[in-house]
Amino acid sequence: MQRISAFAETAALMGDPARANMLFALMDGRALTAGELARFAGATPQTASGHLARLAEAGMIVPTPQGRHRYFRLASPAVAQMVESVMGVAEELSRRPLPLTGPRDAGLRRARTCYDHLAGQLAVAIAGRMAERGQLVLGHDGAALTGAGIALLADLGIAGAALAPCRACLDWSERRPHLAGAPATALYRHFVAQSWVRPREGSRALEVTRAGEAALSRWFGISL
Repeated sequence: MQRISAFAETAALMGDPARANMLFALMDGRALTAGELARFAGATPQTASGHLARLAEAGMIVPTPQGRHRYFRLASPAVAQMVESVMGVAEELSRRPLPLTGPRDAGLRRARTCYDHLAGQLAVAIAGRMAERGQLVLGHDGAALTGAGIALLADLGIAGAALAPCRACLDWSERRPHLAGAPATALYRHFVAQSWVRPREGSRALEVTRAGEAALSRWFGISL
């Protein structure tokens, strides 16, 4: 009964539109102020403060004081995975196509961050190609790098992370799994360090550079 109660409480917290918007805003791994999250949620500062207190008490976000401000971030990758999974299930149950409302939405579908790793068409394509090449065993319920996959990451210069456990993360826009866990985090950071992707200001969307397009073709044999 205790587990059911905790499940119901978590679901209720995410079921409020304002709190859901706050969690979604934190999905790119950044820490945001209460004022910024209030604007994302379309709530007054007082109302936002109450929502943030409830999310922090439940262990879903972590407040960090800095100077005159308090910043909030998701408590863990597990929380991010939960948010991403719920979004995917919601889209599936709605039985409606994803809305095509403008360039920003198209950018989010193409490439974005999912807390600390790549998501969107880019991430799903990478995971799919690695699975085709025998570098990754991938399913909706799990993922594991093979020896060939570990060798690929080593060739990219991220050998240490390649030995860590990985997992599958259901992509909410593509409705197929992409790679998550320490290897995926290292891969995302490598993409940024090599300027293969460029974060878009004020958004989770990522822009794939020309160097990135060449790298995707060379290392993964894919073209977006």
